[in-house]
Amino acid sequence: MASFAKIGLNGKVIEVQSVVNEVLHDSNGVEQESIGIDFLTKLTGYPVWKQTSYNTYGGVHNNNGTPLRKNHAGIGMTYDEDRDAFIPKKPFNSWILNETTCLWNAPVAYPQDNNKYNWNESTLTWDIVEV
Repeated sequence: MASFAKIGLNGKVIEVQSVVNEVLHDSNGVEQESIGIDFLTKLTGYPVWKQTSYNTYGGVHNNNGTPLRKNHAGIGMTYDEDRDAFIPKKPFNSWILNETTCLWNAPVAYPQDNNKYNWNESTLTWDIVEV
């Protein structure tokens, strides 16, 4: 199955639809995003769709394939046309977009020990979670 994100105002993802792969094949049997967009436009009457991949996260395809648009789209994410990427909602004001992964990073690295932490936006630190 292929996945397509319906893009609304300001690049917001407002829906994600699945399409059977065979629908995307051209006369030579090659998958084409434009065919999927045409199919969904005719089906729904809505013209703005972008293909996305369940196998892509942080710019890496988890099956050693070609990553598509940095991250799999989800409702509430943003499609950034300049980066050709789906970007999740910024979790905290202080976090910084990683241009390689199009994921948000804390301004302080997550501690590398066996403890669990939550981000504290008021102190800009990782607070240990007491179990």
